[in-house]
Amino acid sequence: MSTERLNIQHVDPQAVQSMYDMEKYIHSGPLGEDLLALVKIRASQINACAYCLDMHAKEARAAGVDQRKLDVLAGWRKAAALFSDREQAAIALTEAVTLISAGGVPDEIWDAAETHFRENEMPMLLMAISAINVWNRLAIATHQELPNMPV
Repeated sequence: MSTERLNIQHVDPQAVQSMYDMEKYIHSGPLGEDLLALVKIRASQINACAYCLDMHAKEARAAGVDQRKLDVLAGWRKAAALFSDREQAAIALTEAVTLISAGGVPDEIWDAAETHFRENEMPMLLMAISAINVWNRLAIATHQELPNMPV
């Protein structure tokens, strides 16, 4: 286990205020806490951010996401029947945006997302995916520790 390098919130609370504002925007819309949790967990799995995985798994359970979905989310394509078409479209877009350097966002993934998300929901979904990727990078770069970790 490595030592936390920097706690941005303690050093400069204003440094993350814009991120908090973005989170307020994302959570004020129609996407739903359950869908947002799946997006945040899938991006955090790809980025290997333990801090965010811990946080968003708790949020997912509080939002009523079935534990079985959480258990198989990393392999969701092999368990697609557990996920709605809307969830599948959001998860696929999350993967493509998170791994954007590996070929961008393919048209078929974008088109599927547009099929399941209204025009006014797409910016919110993209902001949610972008935000979790920023949070992941901040947590990983600073070695943010899990709360209540045994020593």
